[in-house]
Amino acid sequence: MGLQLGQTAPDFVAQTTEGAIRFHEWIGDSWAVLFSHPKDFTPICTTELGSVAKLSPEFERRNVKLIGLSVDSVDDHYQWLDDIEETQGARPNYPIIADADLNVSKLYGMLEADAEGDAASRCAMDNRTVRSVFVIDPDKRIRLITMYPMQTGRNFTEMLRAVDSIQLTTRHPVATPASWQPGEDVMINLMVSDEKAKVLYGEFKAPKPYIRIIPQPA
Repeated sequence: MGLQLGQTAPDFVAQTTEGAIRFHEWIGDSWAVLFSHPKDFTPICTTELGSVAKLSPEFERRNVKLIGLSVDSVDDHYQWLDDIEETQGARPNYPIIADADLNVSKLYGMLEADAEGDAASRCAMDNRTVRSVFVIDPDKRIRLITMYPMQTGRNFTEMLRAVDSIQLTTRHPVATPASWQPGEDVMINLMVSDEKAKVLYGEFKAPKPYIRIIPQPA
């Protein structure tokens, strides 16, 4: 069985474009977004790393550290960074893990445990399942997992929105409805009784007993 929400994110030691890290130590007291790619010098992934680079100030403002992963060497990563900057207009300012031995990809269930071969011997199709995003909280728990097919670029603005929701619902016993955006109304968690909800938030709108709407708390 693969990783599940609420589990502790596996720790590991790896080489990155910013030197060696131990993952849990690197996260520290921050949140983290780990996002993976099947191969350097691939078109969709190039646009994704550029997109994340442009959004990195917004993630930083939310106390979120970004870290990429690709099943290639650090030397290849450095060359790829030049291409990303040239074609996307932004250079990633976050580390990229060199998972040439496939260790992290296997640890996080992105490749089968019996996958073999080094990065140089594998093509993007071999690694096509290495297209995941993991949002990890300061307690090192996994709070969100997504996996995309190779041909579909990921929307990291949506990942930012999801982080906003996860952080808000960690601070307050509320839930965010479909397509919610920061500042919009939220719903009171079903685990909170009406009496407790009135103590916490005062009056609320309730078109149905299980739909209790309040302004977003600070």
